[in-house]
Amino acid sequence: MTPLLWSLIAVQIVMGVFDTFYHHEFTERLAWRPSQRNELKLHGIRNLLYALLFAVLGWSEMHGIFAMLVLAVLVAEIAITLTDFVEEDLTRKLPPSERINHTLLAINYGAILMLLVPVLIGWAMRPSAIVPEYAGLLSWVAAAAAIGASLCGLRDFTAARRLARMSQPDASELFAALPPAQTVLVTGATGFIGTRLVAGLAASGHHVIALVRDSARAAALAAPLTSITSLDQIASNTRIDAIVNLAGEPIGNAPWTAAKRDKILQSRIVTTEAVVALIARLDRKPKVLVNGSAIGWYGLWQDQPLTESAKSHGCFSHDLCEAWEQAARGAELHGVRVAMLRIGLVVGRDGGFLSRMLTPFEFGLGGPLGSGAQWMSWIERDDLIRLIAHVIATGSIAGPVNATAPLPVRNLTFTAELAHRLRRPALLRVPAALLRRLGGDFAEELLLGGQRVVPNKALSSGFVFRHQSLRSALEAIL
Repeated sequence: MTPLLWSLIAVQIVMGVFDTFYHHEFTERLAWRPSQRNELKLHGIRNLLYALLFAVLGWSEMHGIFAMLVLAVLVAEIAITLTDFVEEDLTRKLPPSERINHTLLAINYGAILMLLVPVLIGWAMRPSAIVPEYAGLLSWVAAAAAIGASLCGLRDFTAARRLARMSQPDASELFAALPPAQTVLVTGATGFIGTRLVAGLAASGHHVIALVRDSARAAALAAPLTSITSLDQIASNTRIDAIVNLAGEPIGNAPWTAAKRDKILQSRIVTTEAVVALIARLDRKPKVLVNGSAIGWYGLWQDQPLTESAKSHGCFSHDLCEAWEQAARGAELHGVRVAMLRIGLVVGRDGGFLSRMLTPFEFGLGGPLGSGAQWMSWIERDDLIRLIAHVIATGSIAGPVNATAPLPVRNLTFTAELAHRLRRPALLRVPAALLRRLGGDFAEELLLGGQRVVPNKALSSGFVFRHQSLRSALEAIL
């Protein structure tokens, strides 16, 4: 085997490692997505075949029938990769960087085959034998790659088995509180909360009108529904019983630069003002507008329990939520009941902050943030959906509504519970100074600050949380 061929194999290894850890583990988090179970199986088979090739070609020459077996493995790799491409297109939307990486992997693999196949054909003409061959450092690199590919393959199979044990609760029971055959307009329908909300409404026999920015993403939403890209597409004589407004630029996916802050604010205000304008021109007004907000409205506090009547401390999170709530209150001028959900940290496997914690914690890289004394007011995603249904159905609920579980926990407790559930240590504390230096106000308000929020209105109106404790929620999710 020539130095050029070994160089191409080394490039393939580097790109494969990048794809596995950056895309599959840390950004796409395939090991925690039940929809990707078949993809993980394909990855597992392919990784074990790669391990076999690295081990064999790094330490021996395969002559005769053994060379033919290596050729068969190479063909099998191609078949598995093509099947994997189809599976990915059917089950998820690949980010651009992953598509580019896959293209480069395919091109490089083709170059490897052009150089390797003639070598194997030459070996196949010799008497069948496995001839030991030591290539110095390259042999040890191949051995390391074989071990790494084997571990990745076992990881993929283990994750696929775990996903087979995970079940998604029936979505139809989430809206048991609603009268039958309601028409609900949902903005932010393709988000982490919105997708489950739409699934629950559709499964319960309600008519969903989903406002989406990208019509292609609406294809992943539960049917039946009506998908629109602008509220102007809704005729004035359309019957809408309730509106759930969740649309907005994510706040936790990037530092808060001036441009990011403006995008976060405008995405909420513009959509909410458009919702109020729609209400103004509808012949038949909806009964209720359930508008998104967040516990960030209260600002940063220490240990004081915060009910809906609590005051606020000024910060960007408060200014954002206050502006959003004030925009929604415009619907009251048209006789519509307005409820502002001050949503806490939504806990779920498929998205939100918990999904970003699963991979590092599973690899033993988790730990408290700063002192760990800050409060985390959380809510399990299906409980949040049920609370939205409860608010729609309960005519006496208006104004701010704390959408958090009754038992908030400190960050130390949260990390300990998650680590316990995953059977991993949680020892790598992230220094507060480092977070502040890297994230500024983003880190101060979202990671290091906290609020001890209590859902008084939900409890006093008769809502029953299925997951009052974090342990209960994590057991159900994981």
